[in-house]
Amino acid sequence: MSNFRTIDRETAYLLPPSVNEWLPERHLARFVVEVIDGLDLSAMSRSYRGTGSASYHPALLLGLLVYGYATGVFSSRKLERATYDSVAFRFIAANDHPDHDTIATFRRRFLKEIEGLFVQVLALAREMGMLKMGTVALDGTKIHANASRHSAVSYEHAGKIEAQLKAEVAALLARAEAADKADAPDGMSIPEELARREDRLAKLAEARAKTANGSDQSDRRRVAHHAGGGRRVRAVLQRSSRGGGGQPSRGRRTGGSGA
Repeated sequence: MSNFRTIDRETAYLLPPSVNEWLPERHLARFVVEVIDGLDLSAMSRSYRGTGSASYHPALLLGLLVYGYATGVFSSRKLERATYDSVAFRFIAANDHPDHDTIATFRRRFLKEIEGLFVQVLALAREMGMLKMGTVALDGTKIHANASRHSAVSYEHAGKIEAQLKAEVAALLARAEAADKADAPDGMSIPEELARREDRLAKLAEARAKTANGSDQSDRRRVAHHAGGGRRVRAVLQRSSRGGGGQPSRGRRTGGSGA
């Protein structure tokens, strides 16, 4: 007798879950959130009027962009969906779900600020000894601004690294803009008319009936085809028997004296 774990998607939590428990301590999403919490986002924050409905905090939106672009998610629609599908993105978004228009508008509105802040995140990750942040490769050698005789070389190297990081961030932001302009369906969302579960199940039952009917008709056609073939074979055999064996087949040697 089989012994399976119960599949239960309906029972509610007795206590509200904490997003802080969703990810292991070493997860990259935690690092991104902690680094961004220490950045100066006051220029962004001051640009919001503070009237009307509450806005998403720049730290939350920046976290989605940094983590998304660093892990290869560039489309604003995919970022929005990831706040539902991905535990890491849900953690960064604090279980909230900014829509794709909000995400894209934020990126375009604060493009220059985001570029500079993203470079800071990568530079801090690099200084802490990380060789990669997601898919972004970093130079693992730490740079120290000390007063030794090698400081000039260190600053020169730091300048090269900073230029490299800026180029990397610019390329990531360009890919994000291109992804939003393309905005092609990726097959990961169902049509609007199937959004409600009841409608979805009704359509599913209808589709099953059609496919079952189509399968039955296909089976009947195959049976008819084979039956027709059998009748043709029997007709040929009957004609051959009435002809008393008929003429020998072409190319087949007949009996008689040899040469």
